[in-house]
Amino acid sequence: MQEFDPRRQTARFAPKVLVAVAGFAMLAVGWKLTAGPAIPGVKPLDPAALTALQHIAFARAEAQPGFDRGQNIAVEVRPGETLEAAVLRSGVAPTDARLAVRVLAQAMDTVNIRAGMDFVASVARPQDRRGPARLIGLSMRTGAASTLTVSRTFDGALRLRELEEVVKPETVAACGRMSGSFHESAMAVGANAGVIAEASKLFSHKIDFSSDIKAGDPFCLVFDRKVTESGRTVEAGGLQYAEIKGQRFYGFTRADGKRTFLDSIGKSIKGFLLRAPVDGARITSNFGFRRHPILGYNKMHQGIDFGVGTGTPVLAAGDGVVVEARRWGGYGNWVRIRHAGGYETGYAHLSRFGKGLKPGMRVSQGQLIAYVGSTGASTGPHLHYEVWLKGRRVNPMTKIQAGNSVDPRDVVAFNTTKKRIEALIAPRRTAAAIPTPEAPKVTSVAATPADKAPTKKLARTDFTTPRAGLKPRTG
Repeated sequence: MQEFDPRRQTARFAPKVLVAVAGFAMLAVGWKLTAGPAIPGVKPLDPAALTALQHIAFARAEAQPGFDRGQNIAVEVRPGETLEAAVLRSGVAPTDARLAVRVLAQAMDTVNIRAGMDFVASVARPQDRRGPARLIGLSMRTGAASTLTVSRTFDGALRLRELEEVVKPETVAACGRMSGSFHESAMAVGANAGVIAEASKLFSHKIDFSSDIKAGDPFCLVFDRKVTESGRTVEAGGLQYAEIKGQRFYGFTRADGKRTFLDSIGKSIKGFLLRAPVDGARITSNFGFRRHPILGYNKMHQGIDFGVGTGTPVLAAGDGVVVEARRWGGYGNWVRIRHAGGYETGYAHLSRFGKGLKPGMRVSQGQLIAYVGSTGASTGPHLHYEVWLKGRRVNPMTKIQAGNSVDPRDVVAFNTTKKRIEALIAPRRTAAAIPTPEAPKVTSVAATPADKAPTKKLARTDFTTPRAGLKPRTG
């Protein structure tokens, strides 16, 4: 009977007797070619070629009178179930199940197995529907690219084989249009959770995923992955490019070896403060005049309120130094962070601070600093988020850019990266009917705040009292 190979479908062949005769004839030819005196003009077969010839002979002796064509059945081990019992559920005879497990035991622990482990059993049903099915083979994945198979040879014995697929790296360009959430849309074009999380973090500076994303919005991703020879992705990661609604970021390694993402004109993503320092939040009150929910009259609201549940993590909007982490009037539990370029951010109504957070502590963009709450003058759990520029409150939704540095090596390398990615992604944009954006000339690339702004030594009073002119406001 044919050896079971999970990478191909089982098939019918000629009657058993004729095929067996043909197979043994082929083996006889192989023996003639490898034994005795050499035949003039004919090169003897090496051991690998002889093994392949033998495999062909076995494969052509598959005829199973009285049985249907083999079918592949997926089986998952249930809690408390033995491997033998799981094999039995494929419909085969107890003797077949027992023998298959005995053969597998040569290469794995068949006793201490976990629930959820799965395999594929190839079985042939009797044509008269009487009696159990015949086990043709069994395939079980044991690694990212490795598989154990049990296959039946022409003489009825079960044979164990280990298959190891070749894994190759490749760079993938995937474009599409939003249908549902960004996570769902990106998964549909082949990205995995890690790639999607990295792209989401990039765009959290410029896009509110809860309100800015609409059905049909275009997006593209370029990322590295590893695939097997059968086309199955075993690992995905290494985001190189991300584009949503025409906003683009290119993965780029600077001359000093630091990895960063730059936009289409060479601006660093580090030049923006997070528009939403909490994940999955909705804006409940914008920057500007509004009727105060507690005081009952119109008043300037100099921040953004995000409606989100108590205990939701609050992230630092940018790299900086914690100036305050304390109780502050109507703001309740309050954190203030000083950033480069004269910017400061504030976070109010917190339920508690992050572990170890204290004045003078340096934090990185995206680092957890506190948790959402409803302390101070608040009508319910939410985050009040403020941004100052040189002592004046500004709208957090305003675009905030960093300056550029002019390192010729970085400019050349970045433009080369852009050209390579654009060439890779152009066919995908066309297939997804996404217009190709203009390609502005880049003459400089951005420096991160750490490169541009010198570290300022903060006075002790900076950590204990609010900055002059910064008064607590409720809401």
